[in-house]
Amino acid sequence: MKTPALSIAWVIAGTFIGSFGAVFLKIGAGHLSRDLKSILTNWRLALGIGLYLISSLFYVIGVRNGELSVLYPMVSLGSVWTLVWSKMLLQEPLTRPKFVAVGMILAGCVLLGAGSR
Repeated sequence: MKTPALSIAWVIAGTFIGSFGAVFLKIGAGHLSRDLKSILTNWRLALGIGLYLISSLFYVIGVRNGELSVLYPMVSLGSVWTLVWSKMLLQEPLTRPKFVAVGMILAGCVLLGAGSR
């Protein structure tokens, strides 16, 4: 079974959306207090959860017609997107080990994608 390019695209789109989910969960967590109301009225937290749910739907659509052994590791691309958004939106530092990790993730995804052809 070969993994269609469309399945890869669905999974990559899911990682992109899910990475925003992670950022909004982080931002929402910063607005929490010890009362239940802060959870129920926290739109940032709700948006993060919603984005994770949407990304899961994209992932399900992607894996339906593709090889799980190729597509599942591509979920790690979410870490790459999250690194970018963390720098841009949260002013988190970019370090050499983070760049090495991103390079390894990207190389692995390219190899997996090439191996599915």
